[in-house]
Amino acid sequence: MGICHGKPTESHQHESNNATLSFETDSEPPNSHTSKTSNPFYSPSPLRSLFKNSPGISSVSSTPLRIFKRPFPPPSPAKHIRALLARRHGSVKPNEAPIPEDNDSDIALDKNFGFSKQFASHYVLFEEVGRGHFGYTCSAKAKKGSMKGQDVAVKLIPKSKMTTSIAIEDVRREVQILRALNGHKNLVQFYDAYEDDDNVYVVMELCKGGELLDRILARGGKYSEDDAKTVMVQILSAVAYCHLQGVVHRDLKPENFLFTTKDENCTLKAIDFGLSDYVKPDERLNDIVGSAYYVAPEVLHRSYGTEADMWSVGVIAYILLCGSRPFWARTESGIFRAVLKADPIFDDAPWTSLSPEAIDFVKRLLNKDYRKRPTAAQALSHPWLADHHDMKIPLDMIVYKLVKAYISSSSLRKSALGALAKTLTVNQLAYLREQFMLLGPSKNGFISMSNFKTAVIRNSTDAVKDSRVLDYVSMVSSLQYKKLDFEEFCAAAISVHQLEGMDCWEQHARLAYEMFEKNGNRPIMIEELASELGLSPSVPVHVVLQDWIRREDGKLSFLGFVRLLHGVSSRTFQKG
Repeated sequence: MGICHGKPTESHQHESNNATLSFETDSEPPNSHTSKTSNPFYSPSPLRSLFKNSPGISSVSSTPLRIFKRPFPPPSPAKHIRALLARRHGSVKPNEAPIPEDNDSDIALDKNFGFSKQFASHYVLFEEVGRGHFGYTCSAKAKKGSMKGQDVAVKLIPKSKMTTSIAIEDVRREVQILRALNGHKNLVQFYDAYEDDDNVYVVMELCKGGELLDRILARGGKYSEDDAKTVMVQILSAVAYCHLQGVVHRDLKPENFLFTTKDENCTLKAIDFGLSDYVKPDERLNDIVGSAYYVAPEVLHRSYGTEADMWSVGVIAYILLCGSRPFWARTESGIFRAVLKADPIFDDAPWTSLSPEAIDFVKRLLNKDYRKRPTAAQALSHPWLADHHDMKIPLDMIVYKLVKAYISSSSLRKSALGALAKTLTVNQLAYLREQFMLLGPSKNGFISMSNFKTAVIRNSTDAVKDSRVLDYVSMVSSLQYKKLDFEEFCAAAISVHQLEGMDCWEQHARLAYEMFEKNGNRPIMIEELASELGLSPSVPVHVVLQDWIRREDGKLSFLGFVRLLHGVSSRTFQKG
């Protein structure tokens, strides 16, 4: 239930014409009653009569006769997304409404949230300052109580628009998440929630500095590297905080970051948690939400986690540095195809004049393989941001996932990971050192499994319980394993997939294999290797593993070593 974007959407139109970056270039279809802000994937098709599957289509009376040299494009991936959004929020025409399921009929909907009904006696509303996907925001002033005289922002969400149980649950969860995450300097401050028969009122901090989008446009469409670093550090700090608590934002974009004041050096704050959700480290979400230009590939594939937010951060970083979108098209279908298939351009100006570190930072975030994308904490540790004055690396949940996988690995894989860890650079080790220290090692330099739970509790909010991240952490901390020193922790917490996504991966792998040859490699039978990998009897091991073992001495080949690092399983071979 999106919070406002700082000011009415029409406020950008007079600026975007002369700016390098123009976010609303498409004109609205004639006779269309759909608001651009009411549909997060809205982008009108310039050929509405041609592509019948595009959600941007308005009704047309005829189809022009055209001759195509190429076959028609495949069905628009936007079609099912439009249907899913309509199902979620009830934004469908009467003759297109689905048969109600799971108590989604209006008769069964309970729109009582249990919030206070005394809003009118506590606040006086003023003008509208912004409009989001599902509500609008006004400025207001407190009339009494401890906040008397204070200016606030009030998001009004009409109950008339809550036509599905999912929409009602989205509002309930938005308030729950805002309340739980309250207190981080880069998240909008939540004060209280109210309701009456017509609306839900979410009272929050009033940010008077406008959207990040406005600042980009005011600067001619892009930021300098130094100024972009300041923005990215604040964005990543907010995202890392959310992810540690098990909250994925799912709608990160420049419009959803507001500055507290008009001052150039003021604080940037994330807003609009209306599409946010909880996710455990070992779970995947499958509902498609977000904004088209910022949506991650895996969201379109309907299997994603917190990594989807990092893709959106990468899109924002790309826009900040060059003033244009990395993926663009005039239709929803074109946008989604670009996100799934196209590669961002880094060969043209201004990329040719930017630092290699800045380019690497953006490239890594925009990796289509979510496993190779850095986390928010890792992105904060990137060399491009390393010299920033306001840097604090937070605890990273990916460490928990990697250590859990390491503990269940074979001794052979542990040895291979240990060799790989010895190839890490000083910068790569700095991130792991930060994570090790956040886990609270003993004076002797060891951490036990109980440290993992203690560290999360020390940094937790109520969202950790709501997202069931605490259940996952408790399971990790209960694993029976010896204490870890820093050397073994590096082997356990290293992400092979992320290293593989870097240009230096081949060097790391070759050097690690040389070390493994000296200290860890040994003759091994195919059957023993299959057992170490936990392969099922149905896998034809003599066929799939024959290149993993050298014929001359029966030891692991380089290919076998690399595959072992990835921790293959039966599912790997079943996928093919």
